[in-house]
Amino acid sequence: MLSRQLAGEKVGVCVSGGLSSLTVAAWLAASSVPVTAFVADLGQGTGDDVRALARALQAAGVAAVVTDLRDEIAQLAFDLVRYQAQYDGGYWNTTSGSRLVLVAGLAEAMRRAGCTVLAHGCVGGGNDQRRFERYVAALAPDLRALSPWTDPDLLSRFPGRADMTRYLRDRGLAADQRSTADYSADGSLAGFAHDGTALECLQTPDDAAWRALTVAPRQAPDDPEAVPVAIAGGRPVRVGNAPGTARELLGHANAVAGRHGVGLRSVVENRVNGTKCRGVYESPGLDLLGFCVARVYQVAMDPEALRLMHGLSGQIGRGVYEGRYLDPAIRAARAAADVLIESAGATAEVTAELYKGAISFQGLTHDADERVAPRQTRFTGGGQHWQIVA
Repeated sequence: MLSRQLAGEKVGVCVSGGLSSLTVAAWLAASSVPVTAFVADLGQGTGDDVRALARALQAAGVAAVVTDLRDEIAQLAFDLVRYQAQYDGGYWNTTSGSRLVLVAGLAEAMRRAGCTVLAHGCVGGGNDQRRFERYVAALAPDLRALSPWTDPDLLSRFPGRADMTRYLRDRGLAADQRSTADYSADGSLAGFAHDGTALECLQTPDDAAWRALTVAPRQAPDDPEAVPVAIAGGRPVRVGNAPGTARELLGHANAVAGRHGVGLRSVVENRVNGTKCRGVYESPGLDLLGFCVARVYQVAMDPEALRLMHGLSGQIGRGVYEGRYLDPAIRAARAAADVLIESAGATAEVTAELYKGAISFQGLTHDADERVAPRQTRFTGGGQHWQIVA
């Protein structure tokens, strides 16, 4: 039995408000395992939602600690944009990246609470189990990574999500309303991932997924909106007329792109264990910011640098997806990408137009002294020959 295996241990559980992590925390506490729920605020809801979850856990007899990691998830999101680190189908690795943020942001708090085990509520044998194990080994080797949903006793006690729902209700706990027996949404300020019974079927249309950050394109305004985005060294520094922190800029980008129906992707992805799985992902802010950064790289980088950058982006994207962002190969790829970005300058302002789910290019400007790759024009020289321009 899992509770006997944890004799003498104190367990810290990463709790998001979803069914599976709440069930793990409540069941371990009911099994007399010393447990503390660490509720990370990643921007998956309002601050009030996160604090209400912590209060509900405490009322149910589970100690709870709230940690604000919104700045950290925003910084990771900006790394993804800088490196153009996308995965199958061109979606941003917001879920896999959040596992790194959780381990890095919660490990010290767990140590202070006397925890010797870091547990999570992710599906046994899935991508997230491997991600958590890799990041705990890299960042907190003194903690034991525990995947409760690989335990036969726990699986026997809760053979389905409906059983988890009834158990939590009996304990006076309510899961996030977005997490049901047939549907799961895992999200943060950077983006949301949607999985469910219907979505696993390839005949189900994308719009079966509800939206947390964006609207359906057909529900978006009938008038397009032009949004200037300033990029410096491959990182956004202003969205519209508003400079700000990474968290502020990402929030603004989510709002403006989301109201125009940008950012929903349906993907049949290649998973870590060699299988394929269908999911629906939304990240309107990153789609907008990533589009603008890509345009700057097209202008700023020479051909060889741009080709190498594309290869590095793919490698980094796979590394993020597989939970290997801290592995030597991915650190080396990031270092190489940094050289290319810094050598190119990668600083300009891009104006993008948002309309009914689409992003279109409206213009790019850069300072006269900004380094850019050589460029040719034809018609500005009369239309009958090509010439090099600054």
